[in-house]
Amino acid sequence: MNKKILVAPLNWGLGHATRCIPIIRALIAHNFTPILASDGAALTLLVKEFPDLEALALPSYNITYAKKGHYLKLKIFKDSPKILRTIRKEHNEIQKIVKTHAIDGIISDNRFGIFHKDVPSVFITHQLRVLSGSTTWLSSMLHQKTIKRFDECWVPDNFGPYNLSGKMGHIDDSKLNIKYIGILSRFEKKSSEIMYDIMVLLSGPEPQRTILENKLLEEFKKHQGKVLFVKGVVEDEQRIEESGNLTIYNFMTTDLLEKSINSSRLVVARSGYTTIMDLAKLKKKAFFIPTPGQFEQYYLAKRMQDNHLAPFCKQNDFNLKKLEAIDNYKGLSIIENSSNFKELFHLFERK
Repeated sequence: MNKKILVAPLNWGLGHATRCIPIIRALIAHNFTPILASDGAALTLLVKEFPDLEALALPSYNITYAKKGHYLKLKIFKDSPKILRTIRKEHNEIQKIVKTHAIDGIISDNRFGIFHKDVPSVFITHQLRVLSGSTTWLSSMLHQKTIKRFDECWVPDNFGPYNLSGKMGHIDDSKLNIKYIGILSRFEKKSSEIMYDIMVLLSGPEPQRTILENKLLEEFKKHQGKVLFVKGVVEDEQRIEESGNLTIYNFMTTDLLEKSINSSRLVVARSGYTTIMDLAKLKKKAFFIPTPGQFEQYYLAKRMQDNHLAPFCKQNDFNLKKLEAIDNYKGLSIIENSSNFKELFHLFERK
């Protein structure tokens, strides 16, 4: 009988779920049986991608952003008692799930409570150092303390100078059991005719996702070329709307999204780490708009700009004229470093 591996991404935007897709595919290819576990849009997306796999609902963190970015850290601090309660609830839940579903291994993408002392448990993160301004030392210490509860920490990045996460995913003198597993993306680069001048790709917690959606819809009505607009709102049914030069989707599943990005000249998106990995894998030109108040996204966007890969601007400053800077940047790309899943999955053979 195939060993059962629970795969549990955090429901904070769609990036944690989408970067688990290549891991789930690899588990299946190596004769494991993945069991999906999450909540909200992340779970809905994984169920659409893998309708034949068993899926379990976990307690929700219900993470939302402040309407004004500079209040984000304060809001997360105020929400911390609720978040800690959810971590305890999901940890209690995993104790039951391991017994009732005979789980042989756990892969948690940033869900702090999803580990078990008797089952090989992996934590996936690109944030060994959690950027939070003046409190970076504290947020990093707390995060690393959590990571130590797991048997291994998988960092989706290349080790060495040709990496994407920079100082977030690379720290000195770590006592963590870290494995750099290469860039994770569900997509493949394909030769495609350019169908769209610009593709807008949204994701992330509310209300900032909707705030940016409304701003960009208004801006791109003025654009002369064809614009493909993906809201990143996962619902029961896919909806498509045509409005002048805009083609608007509520969401796309992997195959269509891969085709659409390959067929777009330029992608406008948040500077979330999974989005950067995807666009680097597809070698795309990009323009980034970091989520207000999110230090990680601002750092990544600035790093892309400083490396002459892609420009960015703050959300309130965006207008179509900003896109004229694109020609001065190389576009994203990566040094290919395929994940050795066979070696990684040896952890689950020990039970």
